[in-house]
Amino acid sequence: MEKYTLSSDGQKIHYKESGKGNTSLIFVHGWLGNTEWWIDQQIFFEDRYHVVSMDLAGHGKSDTTREEWTSEGYADDIKAVADDIQASEIILIGHSMSGAYVLEAALKIPATKAIVLVDTLKNLDEVYTEEQVKEVLSAYRSDFKNTVENYLPQFLFAEKTPPQVKERIQYEFLQNAPEIAVDLLRPLYKTDSRQIADQIRVPVVAINSDASLTHLENNRKHLKNYDYVTITDVGHYPMLEKPQEFNLILDKVIKSLL
Repeated sequence: MEKYTLSSDGQKIHYKESGKGNTSLIFVHGWLGNTEWWIDQQIFFEDRYHVVSMDLAGHGKSDTTREEWTSEGYADDIKAVADDIQASEIILIGHSMSGAYVLEAALKIPATKAIVLVDTLKNLDEVYTEEQVKEVLSAYRSDFKNTVENYLPQFLFAEKTPPQVKERIQYEFLQNAPEIAVDLLRPLYKTDSRQIADQIRVPVVAINSDASLTHLENNRKHLKNYDYVTITDVGHYPMLEKPQEFNLILDKVIKSLL
């Protein structure tokens, strides 16, 4: 079932829900993603849980007219959906840039029982300089197509990433105007996730690709109850690259958290 709710600034936020149960799983996509990234998870989990996938403002079928893009705004989008479904027990699941935003949203949603991060926040002590941020964003702005097709793949895809996943991600990215894409990404670099992580009291488990290292001790300095599981031979989109294996891992993680 497709629904809409309003975020704190009046942006219309689109979400899909199915299944039923005491526990609601809220899936939140990464940069330039949408609810369609979670279809395999929606189908797999809906017979046991209330499953919700949502489009952050600026993405998918949600409104795109936000005046200022901030991490707080994204967190409010997630809170708006959580408030709308009126669940008593929620597990927030955030991929890529939304790892930062589900942490922030958890502080606003009392029903949050746990957080699952998907290939994100692998090292909370990794901080980008203003010069590095400027360089990344200017590359997107000056030649978005070239950056998506020739620069990003080395960070997003692994040797065994299926070609159809690469093609899909690149195609979807290129449907966005460069300026808007940059605006949607910028809040991530303005967010100090360490300060938010320091306040999190619920368990956090990450499902991370083996394409880059996870810094367990650095993350445990900030997240009091943090652990991770590795999924091998995938890039940055494990739920799309190996959906069946990802679902089994996530299923086990959710059971351990409950």
